[in-house]
Parts: sequence; C-alpha cells; structure tokens
Amino acid sequence: MSFRNALWAVAIAVCLAAPAAVRGQGDYLDVLIVKVKPEKVAEYQANGKKYAEANRRANGDRWIAFESVYGESNVILYISTRNEYADIDKALDAEMAALDKTYGKAAAQKLQQDFNNSVVWTRSELRRRRWDLSRKAPQNAEEYAKLIGESRLLRSTAVHIRPGRTADFEALLKEVKEAGEKNANTAPVFVSQVIEGGAGATFYLSTLRSSIGGFDHNPTTKEILGDEAFKKLQQMVAETYESSESALYRINPELSNPPEEVAKVAMDFWRPKAMAASAAKPKTADAGTKEPTKKQ
Repeated sequence: MSFRNALWAVAIAVCLAAPAAVRGQGDYLDVLIVKVKPEKVAEYQANGKKYAEANRRANGDRWIAFESVYGESNVILYISTRNEYADIDKALDAEMAALDKTYGKAAAQKLQQDFNNSVVWTRSELRRRRWDLSRKAPQNAEEYAKLIGESRLLRSTAVHIRPGRTADFEALLKEVKEAGEKNANTAPVFVSQVIEGGAGATFYLSTLRSSIGGFDHNPTTKEILGDEAFKKLQQMVAETYESSESALYRINPELSNPPEEVAKVAMDFWRPKAMAASAAKPKTADAGTKEPTKKQ
C-alpha cells in the first residue's frame, strides 16, 4: 500500500534462515501510520473506502489496514509487503495510476489535499522482517495466505533496544523462539526490525488472531521457558530494553486491498457484497471533476 508522496516508507524483512516460500511473501513491510483528527474520522473513513476501491478496481497497490482498538485512538496502520526497495516506486506508480484512471487527475490531487487536511500526523517505517527471530512462521505461501486471510486482529509490541545491546536482544529472542516452537500450544509470532524511519534499534513483535478471544488462555512466557530461564529473561529484558509499548488493532477490510491469495481465503470478509457492488459501477469520462477518494 503506498498512498504517499513521501509519506510512505517500507518495513522490510529479509531473513535467509526462513524457507524460500515464506520469504517470497515479502522481505520488507511498508508501513504507514496515520493519526486521524477526531472531528475528521467519518470523512477520512469515507474517502479511504473510495481510495481502496480505486486500487481494487484498477489493479493498484496492495495493503491491509488496521484500526486501533487499544492504544492511541484514531490511529490506522497501512501495511504492504515488498520484495525489494525498487518495489516501493512501482507500488506508488500503480497506486497513482489507479486513482487517475478511476477518478481523474484533478480528483486524485484533491484526494491528497483532503488526506493532509484530515490527519494530525503521519509516520512511515521500513521494517525488515526477521524470520530468524520469528516463531512458527508459515512454511509455504498457502499457509501464509491462510493465516493472514483468516486473521481479524493484530497485537503489536514495539521494543526499543538500548544502544549496543541489539545482539543481546537477538540472542534472547532466539532462545524464546526455540522454547516456544517446542510448545504445541504457542501461536506464530512475527518479528520485524525498523531499518528506515525510526530512531535507534526498534523491533516489532506481532501476533495475529481470528477473534479477540484468541488472545485468551495462551501459554505465558514463564510457562514456555520454565522458572530458571524466565528469571534470566527478566534480567536480560531489564538490561537490553530501553522502552516498549503495545497496541491492539482490528483489520478494516473496507480500507484494505489485500493480495488476491489473501482475499480468496474469506471473500465475504475481504470483499463484502456491498463493496463489490460499489466497485462494479463504472465512472464516467468526466470523473476527474468529482470528489476524489481519499485513501483512508
């Protein structure tokens, strides 16, 4: 998902330790974080639906939108996967071409203006996906698409590492990963590292669930590691963590345009009938004079 003239960067993951089929899902995560003005939420949502519709209709960029449930209010994440840096420009070109084709150049320009007028701030990050630190990652493209397609919520914890302690933190995560993968009751945990758009060493630990109840009754870190290893973990956390914050997000399919292999997993969710009916209505030749869609 692009939709930025300089508003986007990408989060990128490239880990040779991961199966090739999984790495093929995108080594980078392209993340746009948006804080919407409270009084502009309804307008922003309406324009965002139009923006996503244009990209669905005209084969534009692909992304998944997440709205904050717990954490800072009125925050939306737009996350795309990229295989390499060059994909960023390609995605932006495809996105803008889709907007121009659907609404016309004038409307596309106004869309950008409307976007700027409805947000408090934006931040873009490029994250490298750390498959070597991730736990129970899908082993092939089909498993990956199924996991994403069936997911409805995302819990994301940002961990800011003290200067000079990145290697220690990575070693710690590898220990936790090894123990977690031996436990039949643990779920996948995805790890990514900010490489553009951040300050210092920042890692994201992310988990996906099909419902909010999926976060209940999960094995605790202490149960996974055991008492002795958990005490060591606590000491290492105190020594390596500078700070951390967590948030819970819900997927908004109307603001999203996921890859087709993801959408096919649950078409009723990702492509609601009302959305499909709206997309089926063609625009007239003078569509450029109409109100533009504002992404998100």
